[in-house]
Amino acid sequence: MLSARDVYKHFTTPAGTLEVLRGIDLEVAPGETVAVLGESGSGKSTLLALLAGLDVPTRGSVRIDGQDTAALSERDLAALRARSVGIVFQSFHLMGGLSAEENVRLPLELRGDADAAERARAALAHVGLAARADHLPARLSGGECQRVAIARALVVEPGILLADEPSGSLDERTGEAVDDLLFELVARRGTALVLVTHSERLAARCQRRVRLTGGRLAA
Repeated sequence: MLSARDVYKHFTTPAGTLEVLRGIDLEVAPGETVAVLGESGSGKSTLLALLAGLDVPTRGSVRIDGQDTAALSERDLAALRARSVGIVFQSFHLMGGLSAEENVRLPLELRGDADAAERARAALAHVGLAARADHLPARLSGGECQRVAIARALVVEPGILLADEPSGSLDERTGEAVDDLLFELVARRGTALVLVTHSERLAARCQRRVRLTGGRLAA
């Protein structure tokens, strides 16, 4: 379903070449939950961007549903993401001028789904926000915004969910509630989860843990 083979990622800086990832190998099976641990600056978010098809490796390959992301056009890559990958960011990334329902509806409308409104409302109900569907993000709490973001990521029924510190910007109590919801929905849907976190407590909820150190992954 999702694999990275001998992946390197380099960035060119004024000071020279910055080597962030070196020889990454990772496979995620359908329905599997995997935590990627690492200190700040270890390259966790860079790895997640590659796994999501938001960027391509300098060397090596990332395959989503068997397709090499580097071999696809931007249009085909966007289509692959739209049907196979959901992403939850730490900072929500909601559209401020759209209501909760409109934010959730957006990925469905972009791919032309006729039942986008109905499915968006159902997704918000699943995360406990049916009564807040018409609210703009500015009128929602941080925890509610992240629930909207989770609904938006899962409404397309992706096989893979990638989450980058999903509760990192929330207070402890709210964060735990969001984490509980995330794992409940993933388990219910049989969705594979790759969770980037620095929290050992949160990582322990995953079936498998890997650690990113010095640009390399270790179990």
